[in-house]
Amino acid sequence: MSSPSRPGLRERKKQAARRALAEAALRLTLERGADQVRVEDIASEVGVSPRTFNNYFSSKEEAVCSFIVEQQERLREALLARPAHEPLWEAVLTALAEQQAEQGGPTREEVRRFREMLGHPALFGEMLRSHAKVERVLAEAIAERAGEDANPLHARMMAGIVQVASRVAFDSWLGSDTEEGNMPVFAELLRQAQAGMPDLTALAARSTPQERAVQAS
Repeated sequence: MSSPSRPGLRERKKQAARRALAEAALRLTLERGADQVRVEDIASEVGVSPRTFNNYFSSKEEAVCSFIVEQQERLREALLARPAHEPLWEAVLTALAEQQAEQGGPTREEVRRFREMLGHPALFGEMLRSHAKVERVLAEAIAERAGEDANPLHARMMAGIVQVASRVAFDSWLGSDTEEGNMPVFAELLRQAQAGMPDLTALAARSTPQERAVQAS
């Protein structure tokens, strides 16, 4: 499958400006705390006006959480660039591995600050909205990758699985002490989903219904 067409110069400049604002918003929020950062601070950090900021984001929370959208956009682009003969789940996992190789892991201090940041109700709500926003785009990419006869409901289901795995991996990362990013956990969750959750179903199959009832009580 051919790679997506490269955007023009004007579009690349807009993407660069949006990325710079998003990075500044995230950095300042991690450094100062969500309540100590204003739109004016973010715009000043990049050297633009608050009005320019508002051309790209509706709120500082959206700017802070836009890394989620960008991460999934990169996964989408990598997926569409995979060879047409490659099985779909394998293409998703390979695209994920490529994305993982490109990004570095966070420090322990960054993990601590992320935990504090997402304790802010507005930021937590925006994070959930960001995950929902990219699910539709990813479903369209999966359907395109699968071919014109693909069932759109199946594509949406697969995109939903990817998004749930992403959220679970991210939450796991926030609750861990590791400096490794969330991508290894993300990839493992997708492998389990691809195989029908064999580890979980094998454990359930080892016990009788009576034993499971006792365990649940």
